[in-house]
Amino acid sequence: MTEHNYDFAIIGSGFGGSVSALRLAEKGYRVAVLEQGRRMTDADLELANRNARHLLWRPELGMRGILSVDLFRHLMAVRGVGVGGGSLVYAAVLLEPEEDFYTDLARRDLGIDWKKELKPHYQTAKRMLGVEPNPLFGTMDEYLRKTAVSLRAESTFGKVEQGIYFGKPGVEHPDPYFGGKGPPRLGCEPCGACIAGCPYNAKNSLDKNYLYLAEQLGVEVFPDRKVTLVIPAEGGGYQITMKHPSDSSKRYAPLRATQVVFAGGLLGTLALLFRCKRAGALPGVSDALGRVVRTNSETFVGVVSRDRSIDLTKGATISTRFFPNRYTHITQNRFPPSYNFFHLIGGPLVDDDRPTIRALKTLGSFLAHPLRSTYSMRATGWHRRVIVLTVMQLLDNQLSFAYGPRWYSFFRNRLYSVIAHGKRAPSYIPEANEAARHLARHADGVPGNVLMDSIGNLSLSGHLLGGCQIASSPHDGVIDTNHRIFDYPGLYVVDGSAIPVNVGINPSLTITAVAERCMSLIPPKDFPQPAPAGEQ
Repeated sequence: MTEHNYDFAIIGSGFGGSVSALRLAEKGYRVAVLEQGRRMTDADLELANRNARHLLWRPELGMRGILSVDLFRHLMAVRGVGVGGGSLVYAAVLLEPEEDFYTDLARRDLGIDWKKELKPHYQTAKRMLGVEPNPLFGTMDEYLRKTAVSLRAESTFGKVEQGIYFGKPGVEHPDPYFGGKGPPRLGCEPCGACIAGCPYNAKNSLDKNYLYLAEQLGVEVFPDRKVTLVIPAEGGGYQITMKHPSDSSKRYAPLRATQVVFAGGLLGTLALLFRCKRAGALPGVSDALGRVVRTNSETFVGVVSRDRSIDLTKGATISTRFFPNRYTHITQNRFPPSYNFFHLIGGPLVDDDRPTIRALKTLGSFLAHPLRSTYSMRATGWHRRVIVLTVMQLLDNQLSFAYGPRWYSFFRNRLYSVIAHGKRAPSYIPEANEAARHLARHADGVPGNVLMDSIGNLSLSGHLLGGCQIASSPHDGVIDTNHRIFDYPGLYVVDGSAIPVNVGINPSLTITAVAERCMSLIPPKDFPQPAPAGEQ
C-alpha cells in the first residue's frame, strides 16, 4: 500500500472541516478530507427518516446512519456523522448570537474585537449557507407564539432564519446560490424531517455548498475513514493512520500531510487528541485539553398532544423561537417517524434544583400518577403529536472531559465526563419547565422531562462547544487565536471545540464564521507561513 501526500488533511467534514476544505483548495493547496461516516444518498436519507436503524450511528452494532447519541456519566449528547457532518442532522437554523456572546469572549483577554472581526465572516457564512427567513407558519408555531405571549415575551417571538431552499415544493431549480457552480435543488417539502437528513434536496447541508464546491476544485473526500493517530513524520509533516469504523478486514494505507486540521466535532476531536497525547504521538498537547467543555447550557422538554389524530409535522423541524428572558432562547422541534424511539425516555415534568430530590420526586410521580407519568412512553404516533422545546442559555457553566480506561468499556481507553471547577452545566433549567407547562396548556398536551436529566442528573446537548478552546497560552487553552495547536506547527483545530463560551443559540452559523476567519488567516500556497503557535 502506498502513501498519499497532501498539503492539508482535514479530519471531519462538518462545518469547520467543509469550510476549511473549500478555502484551502481556493488557495492552491492539495486537500484530503477524512470522514468516519458514509456518503449518503437521497435513498439513504429517506430510510433514515423512516427507520431508527438507518438513522442511528452505532457502527459496532451494524448501524451506520447519521445520528450519534452519546451517553456519559454527566451528559447525553447528540451529533451528526457522515459526509457533511452535523449539517446532515441539524435543523438548518442559522442565527447570529446576542451581544452577551461577544462580552463573554472579550472577558478572555485575547486582544481581539470579536464582534468586529467576525462580522464579515458571518455575512460570508450566510451567503454560502443560503440563509433566508422561514416562510412557513403552522399549528406548532402558533402554540409557541401563545406560549411566548403567556410568558410576556411576545415581542421576542419570531421566525428563524434558515439554510433551506424553500422554492416550490418538489420543483427542481438550477443552482440558486452559486451562479450555476452548485447543484440543482428542489423546493422544500414541509415534512418536519430536517434532523434526519433531507431526502428532497432542499436543505442546504454542507454537501450542497462548501463541500460540493471544494470537490469541484479537486478536494478528495474519503468516507469510512476513522482516524486513529496523527504522528509527526520524519522530515516534516504528519502521518495519519486510520481504520474502517466497523469492518476490521479493511486496511487503509497511512496518509501523509504537511498540515492537519482537526474538525471532527467536539467529541471526535477531543477523543483523537487525547489518544495522540496518551500514545506519545503528540505528548505536548496542552493539559488544558478537555478542561472546559460547554453544553450551550442546554436541555430538552416535551409536550405530547392529547389529540391522537393531530399531525404537527408540517413545516421545517424548527421554524420559530422566542426569548423568555435575556439569556434564554427557546425553539420548537418537529420530528420524522425514525425519532419515535425517543418517546421511551420521556417522563413526568418535575421541578427541583437538587438532583437527588428531583429524582425521588420523579419516581414518586410514576407511583402516584402512573398514567400521566408514562404518557409519552405510551403515546402512539408520538412523532406526529410531540412538540419538543430546545432551551439554550448564554450562561457561564461547564463540564470537563478526560480520557483513559473505564470499567464500563472493559478497561479500554475512552472519553469520559468529569465535574469541572466552576458552575456545572445544568441538568435542570427552570425556564424550560415553565415554558413546557404553558405550552401544554395551549396545545392541550402533557408536558414532560427527559428521564436522563430528571432521574440521571445528566446535562442534555445537541451543541457541545469548547474543550480545545482558544487562549493566549497553553496554560489556558489548546490553540492560539489563529486556531494553531500550541507547540505543533501545522496542526489546527477548526470546529465547535475551539469556541470557548456558550453561544446561547444554535451555533452552526457561528462555527462557520469562526472557521471562515481561521481560513482567512492562512496564506495561499507558496506564500510565507505565519510563525507557529508559541513561537511568535
